[in-house]
Amino acid sequence: FYKSQRAQVQKVLSSFILFFKFRKGNQKQQEKKMTDKKNILLLFDRPNEPVFMEKGDTSTVFDVPDSYLTDRYRPVGNEVRARFGEKAERRVPVREIRVPDMRVPMSVGRDEQFSLFIPKHKTAAGRLIDIFMGMRTVDDLLSAAVFARDRVNPYLFHYALSVALMHRQETKDLELPSLPQYFPDKYVDSKVFRNVREEATVVPEGSRMPIVIPRDYTASDLDPEHRLWYFREDIGLNIHHWHWHLVYPAEASDRSIVAKDRRGELFYYSHQQIIARYNLERFCNNLPRVVRLNNLREEISGAYFPKMDSLVASRAYPPRPENSKMTDLNRGVDQLKVDVGDLERWRDRIYEAVHQGFVVDESGNRITLDENRGIDVLGDVVESSIISPNRALYGDLHNLGHVLISYVHDPDHRYLESFGVMGDLATTMRDPVFFRWHSYIDDIFQEHKTRMPPYMVNQLNYEGITITGLQVAADGGRPNTLNTFWQQSDVNLSRGMDFVPRGNVFIRFTHLQHTPFNYTINVNNNGGAQRFGTVRIFLGPKNDERGLPMSFRDHRLLLIELDKFVVSLNPGMNTIRRRSTESSITVPFARTFRSLDENRPPAGSQEEDEFNFCGCGWPEYLLIPKGLPEGFKCVLFVMVSNYEDDRIDQDLVGSCSTAASYCGVRDRLYPDRRSMGYPFDRLARRGVDNLMSFLTPNMATVDVDIRHEDRTVVRPN
Repeated sequence: FYKSQRAQVQKVLSSFILFFKFRKGNQKQQEKKMTDKKNILLLFDRPNEPVFMEKGDTSTVFDVPDSYLTDRYRPVGNEVRARFGEKAERRVPVREIRVPDMRVPMSVGRDEQFSLFIPKHKTAAGRLIDIFMGMRTVDDLLSAAVFARDRVNPYLFHYALSVALMHRQETKDLELPSLPQYFPDKYVDSKVFRNVREEATVVPEGSRMPIVIPRDYTASDLDPEHRLWYFREDIGLNIHHWHWHLVYPAEASDRSIVAKDRRGELFYYSHQQIIARYNLERFCNNLPRVVRLNNLREEISGAYFPKMDSLVASRAYPPRPENSKMTDLNRGVDQLKVDVGDLERWRDRIYEAVHQGFVVDESGNRITLDENRGIDVLGDVVESSIISPNRALYGDLHNLGHVLISYVHDPDHRYLESFGVMGDLATTMRDPVFFRWHSYIDDIFQEHKTRMPPYMVNQLNYEGITITGLQVAADGGRPNTLNTFWQQSDVNLSRGMDFVPRGNVFIRFTHLQHTPFNYTINVNNNGGAQRFGTVRIFLGPKNDERGLPMSFRDHRLLLIELDKFVVSLNPGMNTIRRRSTESSITVPFARTFRSLDENRPPAGSQEEDEFNFCGCGWPEYLLIPKGLPEGFKCVLFVMVSNYEDDRIDQDLVGSCSTAASYCGVRDRLYPDRRSMGYPFDRLARRGVDNLMSFLTPNMATVDVDIRHEDRTVVRPN
């Protein structure tokens, strides 16, 4: 009996041992797969260095097949591989495969500037995305990417591989590092690089000091527009704009990559909010609202001198001279032949569609611009992605407007100059004319919005829900007073500095910052049962630039969204408390400037999954405008809408919904059924002249003062 029992116990123990061995082996296999995938990210490192040179912090070398080497290095392949491989700590095998035709991606020169606004470049990027998306396995993707890396334009390569990694099922969990780490030339003064190279070459790692970027390096305060340097030239804000277009690419054969939920409406709303925020910053610097660029043939007042050099093209970004004009483009090298008259014709056709209430698709069918999907369709038309219903008819107004402005200094290529900062998604917001152009583009959307029926009281009110109290307070500060100041933060450039000694090297830049604050909202639920509501928070100026009260028509265009979240309301009085750091608009500093290795959540956690995708979002430090030393008078608006009218039934776990207001949600529907910008996306009902007369019981406002203190603190690392 005992012998039999012992045999059974041994059998059970053997089964457990086999199970745990299998589990451990499977876990190691999964870890190996993740390690293999992460090797692809090393291809972003030091984008101008050949692929066979050391990559990453652990001195990793790719074993590149002879046939993958470029013509320059193939004759000396054994020598260069031996030279850079002898000290390698890790080696990554690269399988030789039959690589698809790369002629279209290679049509953009290695040493050219790259722009997604230029149709030729956009087509090349779309083709490379298709190649990367079409690879059957991660190993094949690695092989194709290694082959392409030293042949394709570095900017184009980075963009196309980033889009593919974000949209391939097996790689979408990889984190994409922040763009300034690899292309710092798009964000900082060109003088910095001499100092960075000296620091990296002379000073041992661990003793290196951050290189400080001066606050005023593009102009002086003799130029009134330069007062907004901290907004237009902010690194994090320009990253946000680039990353938005990375999440929402305009070109790919796989339509699902482009045709995301309410993409056109997001294009409208995210840019409308940029303009509204810019205007608030102008008020904070005693400047009027931005003047629309509504005459395409007039001189453009003001100038912009970027003081930046392209490390890929080895050329300076051309300036935009004072009183320059858009003229007809004829640049054979870029396959660009566009007239100012083309822009005017496309504009007129789009306005005609808005006034008629429909657009016509390529088959001649009418698509109604109604209050449900109209703004989404119109956004697709204006942005002119591949999902535009009729590119041939409505053209490419937005993109080619950028292009014409970016070439005002050399429209026919007689001086062999490339485009200015307006032609690059990563730099376009630096030039004041960006905001003039997008104010003009926003006029089209507002023309449509003013034709929509205004919201009636029953569409705004939440029966039985009343806001009885509202207050905002900064940490340690007075009620309804917010505080801003300057902060200096460090960004690591080591992965973007080609042909210099390895190791971390930092730049230190100055940006706006505010003291974190809390909202306290008192809400009375008279319904007798638990109910759910969506809290919507906006901020706007109290008065216009002349200090006069504003009409609702003007005020609604200057209200910026600060937060949106769902709450449970018990019967009776409820007190809602919310931190500014929880905003549905922003991402924290660590995500904006995320590193491959630093500030990472625990491996395998839901937080890590969100960290990997969630680079898209407004920088947290720019949540509120700068204010004035004496205080900038604002009005804070809060509304609790009926969640049953707002809700979208879907699971948001691990979907990156933290900055959904401007960026949407990965692989999900936009998490709000209402129009973006509700309740301020339309004109007011009859009898409403200003914000106060617009209010219903489920809304409230409070006056807020934003005070700016001209002091600078260093952000702790």
